[in-house]
Amino acid sequence: MPIYANARAHRPRRAATLDSAAKVLAERGYENTRYSDVAEMSGLAVSTLQNYFGSREHMLIETLRHAVEVELLAFDAVASAEVDPWNRLIALIDRHLNTPIHYHYLLIEFWRAGIRDTEVRDYGQEHWARYRKPFLDTVVEGFDKEAFTPRLSPDDVVDQLLATLAGAMVPRVLRFPAPTADQFRTGLLRQLAHMLGRTGYL
Repeated sequence: MPIYANARAHRPRRAATLDSAAKVLAERGYENTRYSDVAEMSGLAVSTLQNYFGSREHMLIETLRHAVEVELLAFDAVASAEVDPWNRLIALIDRHLNTPIHYHYLLIEFWRAGIRDTEVRDYGQEHWARYRKPFLDTVVEGFDKEAFTPRLSPDDVVDQLLATLAGAMVPRVLRFPAPTADQFRTGLLRQLAHMLGRTGYL
């Protein structure tokens, strides 16, 4: 994505503007977010936003990228804080389950936009690989240390885990009837322990 002329000179305020735009985008959706909405939320003039981003589409895509980057850094911090592979997996899962709901709104908008927008889709693929990496690295490490007795390959374990976590976002954002967070977490950890051959858990 191009970096516009004033981007580097205004990075701190630009980041705050992207945070404001993310709130609007989560509330109004990709198609219905306008410069005027972000201007009202951020306190900036429409002309300033146009100077920052060049077009509404670039503003929205950069907003999505900014929000995703913040979350990826949070996951990296969680992963680096836990030494034990099993506890690290639990910490990563808990981080996902406790993600603010507005971010899950943003993710779904991000995926919807990527269906038709090649640039968004390509970045989505990059994001998915980065999101997947700490989970996969942790499972591989657990296999290498014999903390886990594999029933499936590391890739298969992580694919199953992430598909379950992604699927759980749908009833959450749509407010459908669903298991409580504790019930879902307990069932998920039992399933994960079984796939990893980790005995003695629940």
